[in-house]
Amino acid sequence: MPLAPAVPSSPMPPRSILLVKPGSMGDVIHALPVASAIHAAWPDAKLTWIIDPRWQPLLEGNPAVSSAVPFPRQNFRGLKGAVRSVRWYSELRKLAPNLAIDLQGLFRSGLMVKASGAPQSVGLSDSREFASLFYSTIVQTFPHEHAVRRYLRCLPAIGLPVPTQINFTFNRFNNSFSSLLKENYIVIHPFARGAGKSLSQEVINALIANAAISSNIQIVLVGMGQVPENLGPGVLNLVGKTSLSDLVSILREACFVISVDSGPMHLAAGLGVPLLGIHTWSDPRLVGPYDESAWIWQGGGIRRQDFTHAPLPERAFTVEHAKEVAGFVLERMSGKTEK
Repeated sequence: MPLAPAVPSSPMPPRSILLVKPGSMGDVIHALPVASAIHAAWPDAKLTWIIDPRWQPLLEGNPAVSSAVPFPRQNFRGLKGAVRSVRWYSELRKLAPNLAIDLQGLFRSGLMVKASGAPQSVGLSDSREFASLFYSTIVQTFPHEHAVRRYLRCLPAIGLPVPTQINFTFNRFNNSFSSLLKENYIVIHPFARGAGKSLSQEVINALIANAAISSNIQIVLVGMGQVPENLGPGVLNLVGKTSLSDLVSILREACFVISVDSGPMHLAAGLGVPLLGIHTWSDPRLVGPYDESAWIWQGGGIRRQDFTHAPLPERAFTVEHAKEVAGFVLERMSGKTEK
């Protein structure tokens, strides 16, 4: 389904905008193009983003985001937490936005929009938990559509065109591990929260062993999870050791990234790094890397990311698949096949 046509800009741009997206790392990354498009059209508008504090570094240094309000969800549990949440929601009124955009689409995010007192509020039609009751404008979304495209549909509703060039902006952080990184390295991220997404230790070992064939290439392992023992001399094990800003820096300079469907995969895609995303059961059209130059493994084979390609039947990622992916990546790095 094509995105909505360009709409003339509003004659009176809002002075203050509230963007509500406190979800996962991938959710935040997918919403960045909306903030960039708003800033390009209304550079003088102040945009405040409500975000999970874990992902707040993703907004640092972004010219489109004037300020961030952390949503400390874990502090709102229990009776005392309920009292704290009432105080937190009441503080949103001080933001006084002219426009609020809810890209989270849950009851609590809709309540944030309502609590802000924004006279104009926009949300998506696939919002849940009765969040749509809090919106003055509901934007139609469509099935089998990537999250980035879904979020961009809110732009015509506020009088802005959908940009032809999607812009992800990330700050250039200092890398705490720069002295340990070689000139050529592959990043492997094998962990994800979703059931059946993370790679087994046996598969991780096979992926590393086959990717480390060349002595000129360093393997960098990142993420949060349990790693196999005896990774080998050519492997830099940074599992559980990197901050989010470190991860941005490490991915930015990588020669190639191999990642399961997770936040770091979306981060690599937003950075424009050569990437292969592994999808065991998730649909790449909806949650794959938003980069048509990226590669994906899905249904037992490797192909370019294609937002029109229906997913193949689900397949587990095995040792044999790890060997195939490692060889594929090394071939592209050596320039033996099409890049």
